[in-house]
Amino acid sequence: MTKPTTESGPWVSLVMGSNSDLEHLQSGIDLLPTLNIPFEVRVISAHRTPNVLTEYAQGLVDRGVQVVIAAAGWAAALAGVVAAHTPLPVIGIPIPNSPLLGLDSILATVQMPGGVPVATMALGSAGAKNAALFSAEIIGLNNPAVRTSLLEFRRAQVEAVMEKDRKIMAHFSSKGSAAK
Repeated sequence: MTKPTTESGPWVSLVMGSNSDLEHLQSGIDLLPTLNIPFEVRVISAHRTPNVLTEYAQGLVDRGVQVVIAAAGWAAALAGVVAAHTPLPVIGIPIPNSPLLGLDSILATVQMPGGVPVATMALGSAGAKNAALFSAEIIGLNNPAVRTSLLEFRRAQVEAVMEKDRKIMAHFSSKGSAAK
């Protein structure tokens, strides 16, 4: 599950409140190696293992972690608890796995009190992908290799959209529509 880390440890630590959150996080996990970011993936619950979470969060800096991605559903206290115990940037991903379809997770993640910042992404898979990209933006400030990987990813996105546009234009021009 974890990409090999550097000698100083992972640069991104992705922690989820439950292993059932993994399916929502896979898009971000898959993207981190593409961005040349060493990472780890953990399951630690803010409510069921609070002492473990505190120890984990307090030890992140010493292990060389630069960014934390914290994903949780339901009450979604995970990102806030991690942020309370580390000076590192914390990116929260609300998970849509509750009877409220993630609204509770969004509110719990985004409504942090002043003084305990958490950057909040979109629900689920889109949020996981954006969290990986935001991590690359943060790390890329001081790491040219990560910045280059991020720029290559963005160029590939542009080319993919342009290719879709060419196909759509060709499809409709063959049907007699004038694509303007």
